[in-house]
Amino acid sequence: MNESDQPKVTRRDVLVMGAASVVTPALTGRLAHGQGGISRWGSHQGSTEIPTTMQTKFLVNGVSRELELDPRTSLLDALREHLHLTGTKKGCDHGQCGACTVLVDGVRINACLSLAVMHEGDNITTIEGLGTPEKLHPMQAAFIKHDGYQCGYCTPGQICSAVAVLNEIKSGVPSHVTADLLTAPEASNVELRERMSGNICRCGAYSNIAEAIGEVTGSNA
Repeated sequence: MNESDQPKVTRRDVLVMGAASVVTPALTGRLAHGQGGISRWGSHQGSTEIPTTMQTKFLVNGVSRELELDPRTSLLDALREHLHLTGTKKGCDHGQCGACTVLVDGVRINACLSLAVMHEGDNITTIEGLGTPEKLHPMQAAFIKHDGYQCGYCTPGQICSAVAVLNEIKSGVPSHVTADLLTAPEASNVELRERMSGNICRCGAYSNIAEAIGEVTGSNA
């Protein structure tokens, strides 16, 4: 058989065939289950609609809140877009900068990596719930005193994380630099810096942040 007799397949043919191989099974499945398909007699198949939202109820800054959410909504977007608590910042949206740190039952998490529907019944605290301009949380007051910020974008996450760090040390939770796992960790310079390493300050105010946390803990950080 000569090469000239062989069918020639172009790049366009490969792309078309690849797209068809993906679409056909999906379309067949939809028709088989009557989801938006048309029967052989020309009428629409009946089907049970799958709900696209879920009711989620949790406590936010001491107030019970109930939301109707797309189950794919992150906790960060629920707080910012639905409850308008914009103190919690969206930085990288990949859990790498810590700007979205909030407290869930006293434990810090990256709100961008957690779905809101996962927190049914949880007690959530954002920067707005830590203190007010009239009555600041001690950590907020220390950040102001020591100028622990420049642009301020990461500051809410830094403060929430710092508050959680103190709770971790008080509860005896070790870190990667805790020397003795059999004794309670101390709020040393090294310990605090290690625990705060997940919160990035692009302005580089780390030394001032360390001083602020050190004042609240009574250490020399």
